[in-house]
Amino acid sequence: MTTVTASVLPIDALLAAFGQRLRQQQPLARYTSARIGGKADALLEVTTQSELAEAARTLWDLNQPFFVLGGGSNVLISDAGVRQVVILNQAGEVRFAEGEHPSVWAESGAGLGAIARQAAAKGLGGLEWATGIPGTLGGAVVGNAGAHGSDLATLLDLAEILHRTQGMKEWSAEDLDFGYRQSWLKGQAGEAVVLGARLKLENKPASQIRSQMDAFLAYRRLTQPPGASMGSMFKNPPGDSAGRLIEAAGMKGKRIGTAQISSLHANFFLNLGGARAADVHALIQEARLAVHKLFGIELELEIGLVGEW
Repeated sequence: MTTVTASVLPIDALLAAFGQRLRQQQPLARYTSARIGGKADALLEVTTQSELAEAARTLWDLNQPFFVLGGGSNVLISDAGVRQVVILNQAGEVRFAEGEHPSVWAESGAGLGAIARQAAAKGLGGLEWATGIPGTLGGAVVGNAGAHGSDLATLLDLAEILHRTQGMKEWSAEDLDFGYRQSWLKGQAGEAVVLGARLKLENKPASQIRSQMDAFLAYRRLTQPPGASMGSMFKNPPGDSAGRLIEAAGMKGKRIGTAQISSLHANFFLNLGGARAADVHALIQEARLAVHKLFGIELELEIGLVGEW
């Protein structure tokens, strides 16, 4: 049985700041790609970049920690829920600049895959690798999302970052200190918020872009399982793949409750229906232990653990 800790949030102060926009005791599973997670003590939905900035500044002023939830992929939210304010980022404006040096600017809550498809329709390439990738632009900046030999860092022109003490600034890829599925932001949770970003694109024949995207989607369907999951669970160790290691350690298809390590790709953990975060977390620990025992390799999570564990 999951034990839920009583809220420690200053609800009266939060209601005074946000009014009825602040919703209490909201189930988070509906907002995640894995359909897993307990309740947020307080949920605040924002629909524009300015609302996101205002919410972050207000919560910092109140000295209240918060978590920004975008598309809900790459996170596992605990069954006990979240004692922080969860900001549901629905800020999704997208603007394209066409011409000799095309680009796209979008608010951080815009879906990365949707941006890629819109670019393709305009004959603008560079984001073909992002087709089918769940999650938002903001999440992609934080985690340097990537696939098929490319990543967000290669396209980023600038990111609009609201820093807790430095205010809003435009950061370059160098400023963000990107690495493999990593950025400065990922290691400094709570210190800054991605408001938006501009990505560099290139003019290409639309037929060529569509052909490449179709090929990537076909490969994705062939190699990655359908259904509710968080995406890739672990980062690939240098020169190897987490999925191969987990499979070699005999964990492929392993199931606890209705949580399962995929029998198609062992770096995907599935919710077969009604799975608990605790069961997924137990599978994570078992997979790590099995791989370490056989190979001496410590698998590093690609997803983030959110809430009380």
